[in-house]
Amino acid sequence: MGTIRDNWRIILLVLVLVASVFALFSPTVGGDDAAAPGTASTGVTNLQYGLQLSGGTRIRAPLVGVTAEGVEFGDTEPPQVERDVASELENATVADVIVREESRTSGTVEVTADGVTPAQLGTALDGAGYSYETTRDGVTEDTRTQTVDVLSNKINEAGLSGGTVQQITTPTGENFVLVEVPDENRQEVVDLVNDRGSVRVDAYHATDDGSYEQTTVLERDDFQSIGTAEQGGEGQQPRVPVVVREDVAPTFQERMIQTGVAQPGGSQCRYGASPNSTDPCLLLIVDGEVVNSFGMSPGLASGMQSGDWAQDPRFVLQTRNFSGAQGVAINLRAGALPAALDIGPDGEGTSSFIAPSQGQQFRTDSLLTGIIAVFAVAGVVFLRYGEVEVALPMIVTALSEVVILLGFAAGIGYPLDLSVIAGFIAVIGTGVDDLIIIADEVMAEGDVNSRRVFQSRFRKAFWVIGAAAATTIIAMSPLAVLSLGDLQGFAIFTILGVIVGVLLTRPAYGDILRTLLTR
Repeated sequence: MGTIRDNWRIILLVLVLVASVFALFSPTVGGDDAAAPGTASTGVTNLQYGLQLSGGTRIRAPLVGVTAEGVEFGDTEPPQVERDVASELENATVADVIVREESRTSGTVEVTADGVTPAQLGTALDGAGYSYETTRDGVTEDTRTQTVDVLSNKINEAGLSGGTVQQITTPTGENFVLVEVPDENRQEVVDLVNDRGSVRVDAYHATDDGSYEQTTVLERDDFQSIGTAEQGGEGQQPRVPVVVREDVAPTFQERMIQTGVAQPGGSQCRYGASPNSTDPCLLLIVDGEVVNSFGMSPGLASGMQSGDWAQDPRFVLQTRNFSGAQGVAINLRAGALPAALDIGPDGEGTSSFIAPSQGQQFRTDSLLTGIIAVFAVAGVVFLRYGEVEVALPMIVTALSEVVILLGFAAGIGYPLDLSVIAGFIAVIGTGVDDLIIIADEVMAEGDVNSRRVFQSRFRKAFWVIGAAAATTIIAMSPLAVLSLGDLQGFAIFTILGVIVGVLLTRPAYGDILRTLLTR
């Protein structure tokens, strides 16, 4: 009993190491189904690798847009403000103007059209009769958050497993959206995030004077459910099955009858070939462009004429090809982006692709770097002390911290990247540094004659390393909390290593030294 009580820290360290090894190698932990977003499985262990060590595409870009703050609306409703501002801008539509109320009569106005400057927004507000405080580049926090949510949904709906989207802020206060998708080529990801994803259905029909006009009849929020893209049978176009909301279905049905799309016998659309002499059509419009036009079958038209269709409001959106159907389904389910990413040729954004073979090379290089660091530290320690009973436990204890951190990363599915590997190497260095302080303090005045003397010297050393640990945690905390990209992973694992060392490995090493050096 006395042995267990005296060495409980060593026993605790062994138990934690066993749990870490279990988390690293057990098939019941991690695996492909539990892989964290933005990671790829490593196969032998349950560790997940981030983009740098697995390969894939990374896009880092600000959002396109300018913002006016402190805009006074008065009694004018936000939709009218959006129309008024859009009418004063040449290269922006109402869809590009976002009004966010901060009080009943004032708020912010954002324009997310490319090419609009803060000065032009100010001129537009003056022309529309709205006073404002300032205009600036960039969009609001709400718009950035909404964009991150929509992009995350689009990546998930597109089946790009492991993709992540997050906001990052630079030390100078610039805001970026970071998109990472492992094992996917750059162009596919860029095309997906570049698509604003605004989808609507217009009725194209003749007026009383013989001209044609478009009337929006369905928008994204009008759908109750959106099915997956279907190839379609022989002679049929690819399509996306949808169900219209019950409260919208009667209005849509009435509009189909009024515009003639649901005329008796159905309608034959010739919008592409003869737009000025066609039957009424339905136009599928994505980001302001007509991607397909189609009429209505006699059966569906009959159901709308009788009013039965509104009882079961199922519908199909046809496209010219299957990839178009997939895009429509993704955009309808994910929603439209409030602002686009500025990743064009002249934009501030950057995009990069890391080949899987290069990621494998990074993993190999990281492993070699870790091994070299371990041997270098081991060599210095043996040269310093020349006593196996002091140096060997020091190396084993320091390596146990790395094993514990790897087990923690595997258990929670944290993606390992180069910054985390750098954190591990820093943990080895600071850990051995603290252990040397302990050994030097304990052995500074010659042999340790009793446990009481050992404990006195150990406490003195522990106060020093405790103060150093607190300094490290305080210094690294801002990097761990702020969204600073790669620096965050480095800071998190450096802090975790320091905490594990102070609470677990340093005290355990003290018990090992006490057992070896005292009688």
